[in-house]
Amino acid sequence: MSHIGILCPGAIGHLNPMCNLGIELLRRGHKVTLFGVPEVKEKIAQSNLEFYEIGASDFPIGSIENMYAQLGKLTGLEGSKLVIQFFKKEADMLFREAPNAIRSAGIELLLVDQVTGAGGTIADYLNLPFITICNALPLNQEPGIPPSFTHWEYQNIWWAKLRNQLGYTLINYLTQPIWDTLVQQRKKWHLPPHHTRSDLYSQLAQIAQLPQQLDFPREKIVPWFHYAGLLKNPSNIEPVSLNNQSFSFEHLNDKPLIYANLGTLQSHNWQIFHRIAESCLDIDAQLVISLGNPKADPSKTNFPGNPLVVPFPPHQKLIDRSGLVITHAGSTAVSCLSSGVPMVAIPITTDQPGMAARVAQAGAGEVVSLKKLNASNLKSAIKRVLENPTYRDNAEKLRSAIQDAGGVNYATDVIEQVIHTKAPVLQLFSVK
Repeated sequence: MSHIGILCPGAIGHLNPMCNLGIELLRRGHKVTLFGVPEVKEKIAQSNLEFYEIGASDFPIGSIENMYAQLGKLTGLEGSKLVIQFFKKEADMLFREAPNAIRSAGIELLLVDQVTGAGGTIADYLNLPFITICNALPLNQEPGIPPSFTHWEYQNIWWAKLRNQLGYTLINYLTQPIWDTLVQQRKKWHLPPHHTRSDLYSQLAQIAQLPQQLDFPREKIVPWFHYAGLLKNPSNIEPVSLNNQSFSFEHLNDKPLIYANLGTLQSHNWQIFHRIAESCLDIDAQLVISLGNPKADPSKTNFPGNPLVVPFPPHQKLIDRSGLVITHAGSTAVSCLSSGVPMVAIPITTDQPGMAARVAQAGAGEVVSLKKLNASNLKSAIKRVLENPTYRDNAEKLRSAIQDAGGVNYATDVIEQVIHTKAPVLQLFSVK
């Protein structure tokens, strides 16, 4: 038995896959502790993981939710800049508090979310092995792959690679404050210097929460990179969720179901929901809109037509019943594909444009950018996806790919291999 620690952001989309890994590790006899700020404790209460509180002075209860509320009002690079500011503050806190907490807990291996850049340096300082978990789109940079914050298609030609390099130059410039913090901390702790962003990630195993068939074709990925597919609980029960999750399924009729969900972060933008409702007025389907917030009041929405508007329904169960999902293309995109459901993506910020571009390339959905979001464009995209069976066929192919990738079981096999060997784990054993 090993004692495994988890470092990740306090967002549901990051906590759920990490907790699912932790639950499987618990089942296999290991001890798992998640290190987080105060308001994370209640979120993971259903997971049975140990919790070690850090960062109370920097992130008092309510501060994370306030940041997410601000993020929900922003789009494009403005949203990305807010996230970068948050991760800079988080890195400062982690460097100050996490080493003593991890040492005190007796951790033997760390699972570090890829966006928690400080995690690898903390592991190096404590002389602990660590594994990088890519719960969002992989951030690994290479010339042939468009940066995750862009909507660019994959094109294996020279000018596209130059364009990608310029995109990486921009994101590296924007994240320079975080990088400087990491470089300075490694110098302070007398650790070998990092030279590139790829140095931040584990040299033992990197695990991505998507199937390889959904990603753009990478040529320079490290041999210990593993596409595990969706890291979800086999029972489809999310260990981390908001309270008051409810929905009366008897309200559904026999028409095709269109489910609109912008997640919990972008759910404050009701103008997009208004556009969605307007675009569905003349489509013979039933529209269900999730406001992504159990405190939201559907009676105040006044959306066109007669959509079924609910504060916070059971997400995956509605996806499973849907003929089409309209989404911001965050982690919801992989959840849709795990059920073989096509989508229309309206990417808003952070890595959502990159995920939407991958969905479009795979032929499992259409993308409508915010700049082109109007009722006519959105209606055309919805009708194409509903009426052309190719989209669902391609979504079904990705569903099979996600199942074949192995998910939580495969990822946990990789983690245990690292525990046993303390050496890089290549894709040498079969997925079951």
